[in-house]
Amino acid sequence: MKKAKIAWGITGAGEKIEKTVEMMKKINEKYKDRVDIEVFISKSGDQVIKYYGLSNELETNFENIWVEINANSPFLAGQIQVGKYEFFLIAPTTSNTVAKISMRMGDTLISNAAIMGQKADVPIYLLPADYEEGVTITKLPNGKDLKISIRKEDVEHVKKLAKMYKTFIIKEPEDIKKIFAEYFDK
Repeated sequence: MKKAKIAWGITGAGEKIEKTVEMMKKINEKYKDRVDIEVFISKSGDQVIKYYGLSNELETNFENIWVEINANSPFLAGQIQVGKYEFFLIAPTTSNTVAKISMRMGDTLISNAAIMGQKADVPIYLLPADYEEGVTITKLPNGKDLKISIRKEDVEHVKKLAKMYKTFIIKEPEDIKKIFAEYFDK
């Protein structure tokens, strides 16, 4: 039986990166007989993965991992458009990537693939680091807290994306389980 394929995009968001990787490892283990999760990491995402010491976690748990060379390499946008993947999950997503997709700026691997996927009616799921306005405290790799103020402008882009066809916003890494269950627990 041919396995379904999922594209998982990682951008430069440190917020929720550790929890997201842990969740994706569990999902990968649960669905490994039915689903291939292919990992696509932006240039900034690669920096953050290394900063948080998660490179080995990804390499140990996922077979196919690509790091952005430019907006079209690897050729994720084309693969998404022709239906290679059931859906495109971008988790976690920086406010920069959210804004780029919202404003139709496909100048990075992840934003380009998301926009092209939207044009081909492929479901896009995003876990924005900046979900709601206000102050949040995030953990740095050294365990220290970092206070971040999420601005209304960042949240406006999230709201704009939530109104787009087949584009879905999730709030927590835990929500990813529901997406996979919806597609593969039938």
